[in-house]
Amino acid sequence: MATPAGVDEQELLQPRSSSSSEEEEVMEQQRGNIKEPILEHSTIDLRRHAANTTSQVASVGSNLCPIESLDYEHWTAFWVFAGSNLALLTFATAITAFVSTAAGGSGIPEVKAYLNGVDAPDIFSLRTLVVKADPMVHTGACIGAMVGQGGSRKYRMTCRWLRYFKNDRDRRDLVTCGAAAGVAAALRAPVGGVLFALESLSSCALIWRAFFTTAVVAVTLRALTDICGRGNCGLYGKGGLITYDVTADTVAYRLADLPPVILLGVIGGVLGSLYNVLMVKVLHVCSLVNERGRAHRLLLAAAVSICISCCLFGLPWLAPCRPCSNKDCSTIDHPGGFENFQCPPEHYNDLASLFFNTNDDTIRKLYGRGTNDDFQTSSIMVAFGASYVLGILSYGVVAAPFGLFVPIMLTGASYGRLVGMAMGSDANLDHGLFAVLGSASFLGGTMRMTVSVCVIMLELTNDLLLLPLVMLVLLISKTVADAFNPNIYDLILRLKGLPYIEDHAEPYMRQLTVSDVVAGPLRTFNGVEKVGNVVHILKTTGHHAFPVIDEPPFSSPPVLYGLVLRAHLLSLLKKKRFLLTRSVAGSDAAGQFGADELGKRGSGKHDRVEDVEVSAEEMEMFVDLHPFTNSSPYTVVETMSLAKALILFREMGLRHLLIVPKSSSVSASSRTRFSSPFS
Repeated sequence: MATPAGVDEQELLQPRSSSSSEEEEVMEQQRGNIKEPILEHSTIDLRRHAANTTSQVASVGSNLCPIESLDYEHWTAFWVFAGSNLALLTFATAITAFVSTAAGGSGIPEVKAYLNGVDAPDIFSLRTLVVKADPMVHTGACIGAMVGQGGSRKYRMTCRWLRYFKNDRDRRDLVTCGAAAGVAAALRAPVGGVLFALESLSSCALIWRAFFTTAVVAVTLRALTDICGRGNCGLYGKGGLITYDVTADTVAYRLADLPPVILLGVIGGVLGSLYNVLMVKVLHVCSLVNERGRAHRLLLAAAVSICISCCLFGLPWLAPCRPCSNKDCSTIDHPGGFENFQCPPEHYNDLASLFFNTNDDTIRKLYGRGTNDDFQTSSIMVAFGASYVLGILSYGVVAAPFGLFVPIMLTGASYGRLVGMAMGSDANLDHGLFAVLGSASFLGGTMRMTVSVCVIMLELTNDLLLLPLVMLVLLISKTVADAFNPNIYDLILRLKGLPYIEDHAEPYMRQLTVSDVVAGPLRTFNGVEKVGNVVHILKTTGHHAFPVIDEPPFSSPPVLYGLVLRAHLLSLLKKKRFLLTRSVAGSDAAGQFGADELGKRGSGKHDRVEDVEVSAEEMEMFVDLHPFTNSSPYTVVETMSLAKALILFREMGLRHLLIVPKSSSVSASSRTRFSSPFS
């Protein structure tokens, strides 16, 4: 039978003594304590980890030392927790390593590179889509790409009407729409998804400049509204940020609250840039391990899983139990609620409540209004450090489908709430509001997105009154972080070796012309070309398109006819529609090819000239390239500024740009230049 707290077992066994009235009063008081509920006794220390300050020898008439036997249930819970994490992470790493390595990471750098003109192998394949499942940006882009390539013929998932989208331009647009749809589905932010695709994937500098202007206007307007709201502006002080305000809930903040918000933006910029540096270093080191084979990838994932499990399970033991007198205890140990984690009844562990919930539920707790007393400063500090370090470790080390957006939101919410706690009574803002601003500032410091993050945060919180503060922290955090390094996606692009053209020209480019940077030797085809020459050029070059020049007898002076793609040349060689003499083919030559034969192949899938069999007799024949040549390619004169040519190339989404001589008296065949940076 258990002995009630506060009553010594040895004292209960001893006979009652009548030596003095004081002793009898003490005994009566002890008996009265037995009837009292334990949780209402104010002197009882319910913490399991109370320090042992007495001797471990139990003597008659003395208090027992607070020792206890080992609790094997705790170890069972840990092994179940660690084993589940290990199994899930190992499975995710295994299917990524053995099925589709392109599914590793968030996929946003690969999507960004594709929209910039780089088609990496298998980034939008059906296998990648199945393995990916999440994050939704890459998943949506995969779906859009599959629609753009007409489905998958390999797995017999095709549709005839989709063949009209089998071209680079429509496919790029569908990938952009798919990425936007992924953001809308994951974050329930449709407008934010559109802006995310435009800002993060298209990198339009004008969006950032417009955001800077509107942010200044919003903050200034809010300051003037606060001043005029006191009746100092007469009739001009009416109204506020919401012209037709029909909501009852308002966010109370004033001009005096801007300094803490500015500080939050500065901290977000510094922490975000440091996050990017550490992430790239971890990715670089661990890529050396991953390159050694699939077994090393699995071992590395297992080691990281065990390390993370130990941290998440061990750190909550440092947090004391808190009574839930001010909240409904019925949510304890329920999904999304607070966690008891070895605490007495009617108590909860605030740090365990942050660790043993989904990211969405944890962020919801940190964003909650009127929850200033739910968390201790030490618990929020530990949660921030753990999410910061473990976020870098998990994404940088493990080659599995992981996203960055939600983990960064969680880390930002932690330190945002921590800043709110540090401000104490000096700030009028709620700790939940500080958490929202912290997420915005950390997203701005790492990803450097402003417009899309601002709209996403407003759609997530459903509070338009946060607009000035969110814009302010985003503006400051991005500006501070840009002084140290680029955004995280650009850094990952460089680490993976994917080429990327920025949307702005460097100052030195204004002093150069396009003729200063072209490189040779130039490879061209005649309008009617010998089959042997076509095969030789395809084997000795890696270009994906070639200029077509008409020369006598088809044109008296040499004339640039257009541009022919490598894929179309390979289709011609496979079809073997050759001519015995150097003559023009009939007008129906292109009609002999189906849409699938000349259409855009799937992502990363390209025909090889080595797979085409051409006999020695066929090498001496001819092929008419006119019906398969783009007769209206983008061209610029050789004296055009390099900066202007780069902007044209980038803004129009070109892959090939032809440079022609300024003087018509110079032979076009000797002066035509060809630019194909991604071929």
